[in-house]
Amino acid sequence: MSIPQKSRQYILPAGRKNGYKKLTITEVEVPKLKATEVLVKVHAASLQYRDLMIAYEHYDPCLAGREIVPGSDMAGEVIAVGQDVTDWKAGDRVCANFSPEHLHGDPTPATMAAALGAFEPGVLTEYRAFPAKGLVRIPKHFSYQQASTLPCAALTAFNALNGRANPIKAGDTVLILGTGGVSTFGLQFAVASGATVIATSSSDEKLKIADKLGAKHLINYRNTPDWEEEVLKITKDVGVDHVVEVGGRGTMYKSIKSVRIGGGVYVIGILSKGDFPQDIFSLILLRAAEVRGILIGSVAQFRDMVKLIEANPEKTTPVIDKVFKFEDGAAAFAHLESQKHVGKVVIQVSKD
Repeated sequence: MSIPQKSRQYILPAGRKNGYKKLTITEVEVPKLKATEVLVKVHAASLQYRDLMIAYEHYDPCLAGREIVPGSDMAGEVIAVGQDVTDWKAGDRVCANFSPEHLHGDPTPATMAAALGAFEPGVLTEYRAFPAKGLVRIPKHFSYQQASTLPCAALTAFNALNGRANPIKAGDTVLILGTGGVSTFGLQFAVASGATVIATSSSDEKLKIADKLGAKHLINYRNTPDWEEEVLKITKDVGVDHVVEVGGRGTMYKSIKSVRIGGGVYVIGILSKGDFPQDIFSLILLRAAEVRGILIGSVAQFRDMVKLIEANPEKTTPVIDKVFKFEDGAAAFAHLESQKHVGKVVIQVSKD
């Protein structure tokens, strides 16, 4: 494949007041490769809640007033490599890690500053150069659309359930809140690991999908507002081993009440509103709960996640709600914002 000279990409213009509604396609020069970089044709990208926050300038005050190329999650094809690159060749199918500089271990200020789609240009572009060290081979049986869902949502769920001192194991019980991207991946990874899953949603239709994915217990939290009591009933007052917590202020107290003594609550989202009861810290202490914030994951964790996916292909197929054309980027953002989706919202950037 010849190296293109131009690339179409989306920008969120500086000074925007209407979030993603001002998304604009521009044409830019394809950058010349540095010795340690790889040029990738982006085939597909998926959207995150973070992308909405950045569009509305609610993510980081330091990003206010900046022009941004949005998007952090992609899958694509290597079309050229720098002179010092030995790990990749033209034709390889890859994802870029959320932060190409986060290779292993805990995140640092430097690795977070290198995260795509914020201070660093994102992936809603036809061609992009990446550091070779920040790329990961995609699962052999995945399409580009499927693989584009992995860098943020899937890796966050994998990190939550497999990190630190309390990794998931067969026989554990896992509470999954909601049916968005992180939640559906958390459900699938838990089932693939031999765990029992309790899934919550406000929609019976969405719970039917959770059932198909392998959840053993289903709770509609609109019909059962005290859902933490139902979780304790299911677990015979023991509590669950792990909670994938995507709600934030509106659900955290209930999540901590749901976890067993010594269990883990993995804080991922801030989707709901509410006030913390004054005794929440006493509850954390009495539960001896590990409450851990999750900032995506490293390249090393990404590679381990691919191994899990390839070993369990029938249990880990990404749930894609809808695929949009590249030209319909604003519509894709609007669909994500509606929260009517189950799983991931994907943009087809280039033809496979």
